[in-house]
Amino acid sequence: MLEQEKIVYEKSVLIGVITQHQDEEKSKEYLDELEFLTYTAGGEVLKRFTQKLDVPNPKTFIGTGKMEDVKAYITTHDIGTAIFDDELSPAQQKNIEKILQCKVVDRTYLILDIFAQRAQTSYARTQVELAQYEYLLPRLTGLWTHLERQRGGIGMRGPGETEIETDRRIVRDKITLLKKKLKAIDKQMATQRGNRGQLVRVALVGYTNVGKSTLMNVISKSEVFAENKLFATLDTTVRKVVIRNLPFLLTDTVGFIRKLPTQLVESFKSTLDEVREADLLLHVVDISHPNFEEHIASVNQILSEIKSADKPMLMVFNKIDAYRPEPLDEDDLITEKTPAHYTLAEWKKTWMNKVGDQALFISAVNKENIEEFRKKVYEAVRKIHITRFPYNNFLYPEYDQYAEEEE
Repeated sequence: MLEQEKIVYEKSVLIGVITQHQDEEKSKEYLDELEFLTYTAGGEVLKRFTQKLDVPNPKTFIGTGKMEDVKAYITTHDIGTAIFDDELSPAQQKNIEKILQCKVVDRTYLILDIFAQRAQTSYARTQVELAQYEYLLPRLTGLWTHLERQRGGIGMRGPGETEIETDRRIVRDKITLLKKKLKAIDKQMATQRGNRGQLVRVALVGYTNVGKSTLMNVISKSEVFAENKLFATLDTTVRKVVIRNLPFLLTDTVGFIRKLPTQLVESFKSTLDEVREADLLLHVVDISHPNFEEHIASVNQILSEIKSADKPMLMVFNKIDAYRPEPLDEDDLITEKTPAHYTLAEWKKTWMNKVGDQALFISAVNKENIEEFRKKVYEAVRKIHITRFPYNNFLYPEYDQYAEEEE
């Protein structure tokens, strides 16, 4: 009889700051996301620490008093990892490790770690490895604390410094090698994209964990890995989909996130090429998330960075089955009504009304409004197809006309 595998989560604490650019509410929201990232990476959060600062401390990120509190908690509860919500400089990381005497990880490295766990194909693994080495290079000194480094004086010169320099050279060589490898794979992928013929290309884009892979499985009847964790999908999946008799290519891409590490944007450039070369974007949004509007802004910003913001787009508001507005009594005259209290019908009357026909409200899990979704996608793909091949117009009638003919 097989024994049930017991998952042991690593004990962790989260540390964030409240600044003039990041108020208390924003800080709490970022830490919520950081906690989900920690859980995805295999950690268990026991406590959060926040501090109000005008600017983060250049030496230790947080103040000395708060650092003492963190250290006392870590020692008492035998915590293995301290996770910071912002990217730490190599000097800050080194100083903090010296004080806390435990593993110190920032948001960037946590995301890189999740990517390393999730990468399945050789291509994704190469991309993650490159991002990790680029992150590691300026931080190498901290890894050689077991060797005496150059301090001057008799007998104090030598091994540590030599080891670090040798290591830096190895890492630089490795980075060069990985970049060459990625260039070769990029060429292959560009050839693959070129060989896909003249089919219309549709790409699913959106924040991480909004249900893109679930939607891909529903519409393409494929088995793409989907899970309620951040970055469940890393490898780009392309499937040929046929709605009625109209074929097109549907691509599931890596999810976006706020404060996405620059190393990842750079190393995942080719994955994002799928978005750049798409004819139509399906921007999937988790409407049940309290901050979905910020997620939309983050995705739009990344789309602008990769010069894809002007493409034809359908807004797909997913997870309507999980949407719960905050209750507000009609006779409550004190509480001010905010977007958190809006019902779906009220949301549709806001800025979403301006999106008009380009907005869809679905539940991929429960398959709610999937027929309407198929119709909208069919019409958008058909429009692109008949613009490209006007003589094919008669092959693909309008969706409603197709339904009438079937009857």
